Amino acid sequence: MRMSRFASAASALILTSVLALLGAGSAHAAGPNYVALGDSYSSGVGSGSYDSASGDCKRSTKAYPALWAAAHAASSFAFTACSGAVTGDVVNNQLGPITSATGLISITIGGNDAGFSDVMSTCALDSQSTCLSRIAQARTFVDNSLPGLLDSTYNAIRAKGPNAHVVVLGYPHFYQVPGDCWAGLSDTSRSAINAAADDLDGVIAKRAADHGFTFTDVRGTFTGHELCSGSPWLHSVTLPIDESYHPTAAGQSGGYLPPFSAVA
Repeated sequence: MRMSRFASAASALILTSVLALLGAGSAHAAGPNYVALGDSYSSGVGSGSYDSASGDCKRSTKAYPALWAAAHAASSFAFTACSGAVTGDVVNNQLGPITSATGLISITIGGNDAGFSDVMSTCALDSQSTCLSRIAQARTFVDNSLPGLLDSTYNAIRAKGPNAHVVVLGYPHFYQVPGDCWAGLSDTSRSAINAAADDLDGVIAKRAADHGFTFTDVRGTFTGHELCSGSPWLHSVTLPIDESYHPTAAGQSGGYLPPFSAVA
């Protein structure tokens, strides 16, 4: 009888412990409250499957924020990234969903402030010397003006989301140099564009670190998938024109999602 009672008590204790563990597991099953900020590289321009409700912001279900939120059962997901956004747009138009309960924030920003679109159109349409001059102008802006704009943006994000883990993602190299492109820009121009991307990423990484944010470098995952690589994850000049020089769906899922998932 004593053994039976002991066994029953032990079984009850084990069952209670298992149920408690299962309960704890289910309590942590849901992902964090997640807000995705930024420009077209975060909204998913170039990857298709745009949410019609997002209008000109062109938010895609194939963008890395949407892919991550779906895979990790985010408790809530607010997607405010928008095509064409600059730092001021993030501060003025995208921070609304962020609260003290927000657990995760992601952002790509800075490329449009530096005149990314104009640099690429200048290099595609004008001479090499004009291209190099426009790149140099953009790098001067990145070095001298962008740090202050990023500081203001990151300060605003932290003020709205004091408890959030903030992940700042960079931009890839656009070109493999030398590559198998038989026409278009010279390798000199392509190398200069890549060097400008390095400069931009370096400034973004430094400002992110100084604010206690996590910088995620995507240049590694895009290696071998740049333009002129034979297996690009970026569009070249294409129609619609705004998708030019943006990640494809494969670029979002293979270039942006893995490094983001590793630190989110």
